[in-house]
Amino acid sequence: MAEERRFRSASGAPIALRRRQHSASCRELAVRGPRLQLRSLSAATSAVWLAAYGLFALSENSMVLSAAIFISLIGLIIYLHFVKIDQESLLVIGSLGIQVTSSYASGKESTTFIEMGQVKDVVINEAIHMQKVIYYLCILLRDPEDPQGVSEVVPLFQSSKPRLDCLIEVYKSCQEILEQRKTAPQSS
Repeated sequence: MAEERRFRSASGAPIALRRRQHSASCRELAVRGPRLQLRSLSAATSAVWLAAYGLFALSENSMVLSAAIFISLIGLIIYLHFVKIDQESLLVIGSLGIQVTSSYASGKESTTFIEMGQVKDVVINEAIHMQKVIYYLCILLRDPEDPQGVSEVVPLFQSSKPRLDCLIEVYKSCQEILEQRKTAPQSS
């Protein structure tokens, strides 16, 4: 069962939250940000090439044009492969752990797995950024030396930056699975 809802990011850009329930203790939550717009890509490339043509007209050195083409192509490849994230997903499996995946515009994926034994809780945190309060979802990792302590905070959805209403949806889904996990050992 897959369900998709539309939300806005902290900057106001449209994002989509897709929820899939694979089983009672396994859910996948994916936030898809706006796709790369051909218009903005063309505008940036044209601006660089026009500036290079202006420099070429002043200096009459053809290396300026070659350098502009080379730099814009290399810059585009770096942007697509290392910066522009199309989708961030969270796969929560109650018996195993949490898998966090970032899918880049070039097709590259970056995945991190956190064992459920390390997870203390999933919370919504707040931060002040540029005179604005922003909310973000994070995983609190259990401190191995102090069971009540937190050793690390792992922020989620750093690229898409969903607003609070979207984060609440993800938070509730995660908490349902974490609650199942907490009550399961007591009943057996």
